[in-house]
Amino acid sequence: MQIAALHHVALTVTDLDRSRAFYRQVLGLPEIARPNFSFPGAWFQLGAWQQLHLIVHPHSTFREGKGLDTRDVHFAVRVADYWATVEFLRAQGFREDAEDAFRKLIVNPHATAGFPQMYILDPDRHVIEINAGSLP
Repeated sequence: MQIAALHHVALTVTDLDRSRAFYRQVLGLPEIARPNFSFPGAWFQLGAWQQLHLIVHPHSTFREGKGLDTRDVHFAVRVADYWATVEFLRAQGFREDAEDAFRKLIVNPHATAGFPQMYILDPDRHVIEINAGSLP
């Protein structure tokens, strides 16, 4: 077997409309056509090939009651301009000193990983890493 690429990440959500709005407005992902499955969901394009699939499933496992933890299960997206993205998220109400877990922003421009990283939560507490290849 030779894997060519990561095709999609699937996340379960509790409120499809709320999650759709988050991924469209905060991450700026375009929604794409989805087959007519027997359960609710939405698909978004992530770059040229990759996709994000949101699924409403009554028996899902969530990170209930957990805050923003950079070492917990997460997925990462890459942006072209790190500081412009930090400023965009701040304009959306995300802050490093936020008390509300859903508005918390972790900024780490000099991460041990070797590339700048930041982290936020989606409405169902899925951890999202946003990184860049380098600092401008």
